Amino acid sequence: MPQFEAALGFPIEVVAGREEARLIYLGVSHSLPRSQETRLVVDIGGGSTEFIVGAGNQPHRLESLYMGCVSYSLKYFADGKLGKSGMKHAETAARIELETIKKQFSRKHWQQAVGSSGTARAIADIIEASGWSTSGITREGLERMRAALLKAGDTARLDLPGLKDDRTAVLPGGFAITSAIFAELDVEYMT
Repeated sequence: MPQFEAALGFPIEVVAGREEARLIYLGVSHSLPRSQETRLVVDIGGGSTEFIVGAGNQPHRLESLYMGCVSYSLKYFADGKLGKSGMKHAETAARIELETIKKQFSRKHWQQAVGSSGTARAIADIIEASGWSTSGITREGLERMRAALLKAGDTARLDLPGLKDDRTAVLPGGFAITSAIFAELDVEYMT
């Protein structure tokens, strides 16, 4: 790693999953209006997803799971095909991962759900631009988006309002994880 540090001109520090979750929460909490509501913050990255429950600027529960939009898209949708079987497998795998944290991050532990990743922004943009929600991600919006993904049948044929080209390849994996989070953690709405 010294050669990389020399090339970059500063030290590199590898951050563990829970520390990444803590830092994500601090960034999100400082970017939102002050509130004493307890929040669930979810950040779906490329290879992992961080979950944080906290209030104000203080995180209370932190977890990181090895499931991300890139890893799931490569594993379940590598050929770009969007079929019921692949979607079911991806969502089931994510739901199984979520079983390990379900009790600590269930709906009874928070009042507001916040998505902080590019995946959350992409899904919200598509749902809003399609008229399936006026703001944020909803269960109904996710159901309509699933139908649109399956109807397209292939990422090469995805033509969804609000979908940016750089998100197309990783959208199916991110969608499957988001859908599983809504189901397992009893999320109705995510901002």
